[in-house]
Amino acid sequence: MTALFALATSLLWGLADFGGGLLTRRLPALTVVVVSQCIAAVVLGVVVIATGAWDEAGGRLWFAVAAGAVGSVAMLSFYKALALGPMGVVSPLGSLGVAVPVGVGLAVGERPGLIQFAGVAVAVVGIVLAGGPQLRGAPVQRQAVLLTLLAAFGFGAVMALIAEASTTVTGLVLALFVQRVTNIAVGGTALYVSVRRGGRALPQDSGWSVVRSALPALAFVGLADVAANGSYAMAAGYGPVTVAAVLASLYPVVTALAARGFLGERLRGVQAAGAGLALLGTVLLATG
Repeated sequence: MTALFALATSLLWGLADFGGGLLTRRLPALTVVVVSQCIAAVVLGVVVIATGAWDEAGGRLWFAVAAGAVGSVAMLSFYKALALGPMGVVSPLGSLGVAVPVGVGLAVGERPGLIQFAGVAVAVVGIVLAGGPQLRGAPVQRQAVLLTLLAAFGFGAVMALIAEASTTVTGLVLALFVQRVTNIAVGGTALYVSVRRGGRALPQDSGWSVVRSALPALAFVGLADVAANGSYAMAAGYGPVTVAAVLASLYPVVTALAARGFLGERLRGVQAAGAGLALLGTVLLATG
């Protein structure tokens, strides 16, 4: 069950990242984040009311608040790093956040077997290579590297925090709702500050019309992200966090394959090799 839920997480995160990347070609990144999370919060709010999940409120919700705050900062840092580029360096570095939940798992006493340790190592290398690391060419700004490492730590911390946010299914729904509300608060504040400083929340030529036409895609991105967080929490609850975290971090492979399938983008040799290693690591983890 751990492997099943974790791989579902990778699929959902990978497709959400792919959809978010396409949307940022039409809308400012902050607008994509805020609107998609608002849609997800509305849907989750209805589910919370319908299931009576408010009864699960307790101290663990602070983990969800922290996950929402940290996740927003991580996402904003990642988008800023992508803007500074080059993307071939930023994207693979961002996947190193898997080290955080893996480290947490080891710190609390998890000890995977030899085959699973090998699977972790192989899968992590595959994840980095699947992002298409740029090994030469344009120089990398120090700010881009620092922002990417901050984002990677944040993404990994969210995985560790959301796994602690609840011990029941209804409690998890409430935790995901609180996480989304926190995301909106932080992202909305950042968007407001950006507009005050001269940035734009909407494209100058099309305005709200592009948002309306993109609502289905925005809803998919927001809900896929929610579902991914939920499935990861389930994966971490069923089995070793070290295994769940690595399998859930295969999403760069999904994103690369989605770009290949939907946009016709050709995979670079290093990406194909990374996808193969990630698959091998997955097999080792699942069978170990």
